[in-house]
Amino acid sequence: MLGVRINRMRTVRTRIAPSPTGADLHIGNAYTALINYVFAKKHGGQFIIRIEDTDRTRLVEGSEKHILDSLKWLGIDHNEGPDIGGPHKPYRQSERLDRYKKYAEELVTKGHAYYCFCTPERLEKMRLDQQKNHEPPMYDGSCKKVQDSELRINNGEPHVIRLNVPDKGVTVFQDIIRGEISFENKLIDDQVLLKSDGYPTYHLGVVVDDHLMEIFHIIRGEEWISSTPKHIMLYQFLGNKGFCRRQC
Repeated sequence: MLGVRINRMRTVRTRIAPSPTGADLHIGNAYTALINYVFAKKHGGQFIIRIEDTDRTRLVEGSEKHILDSLKWLGIDHNEGPDIGGPHKPYRQSERLDRYKKYAEELVTKGHAYYCFCTPERLEKMRLDQQKNHEPPMYDGSCKKVQDSELRINNGEPHVIRLNVPDKGVTVFQDIIRGEISFENKLIDDQVLLKSDGYPTYHLGVVVDDHLMEIFHIIRGEEWISSTPKHIMLYQFLGNKGFCRRQC
């Protein structure tokens, strides 16, 4: 943690956001929780637990309680969470769907996202064609050109909302461990943000929640580095530029 600059005018708030999809607390979640907890306590801050339960097909009954009990057994106490509440409740993503819908539609209005009506069959064909042509597996942006989105939505046509990634430029961010990291925007996928069932993907949910819960120090596994440029864009589109990031 050497070299981390702390804004003394702002309370340090960290979080862990496990998914209740297994019978046991994953060792990686326990490790990440410990680092977030210690970092917050070192700087007189707050540690929050948020439950990311939007993958409805993989939920395991009793998993949330087991996660909370395991963290308590490890001595990792939290200041806010689904069991004790707090000023930013609720702390389960399944209870925050109205917020994700609001921000997703706001992004569409501002031109930072768009409605996509592609069927699973079309997406699968596109993926196979890209594999055949040795191209990166990315959405081809065909629905960016759709002009009758409102009519199709009113007619009940299934759709998702996708991030509208700029075609040009570079997204740059500072990682406390690795330093400056950059990604060419043309290599960043137009990620699905809001699914057809009204639930957010991880990418929208985590950014909206961190934004609203005032989480400014994001400490997580380095496997999320490749997703970070999408999150940077979403933060900027939401008007939030005051966060600090560390991959561990």
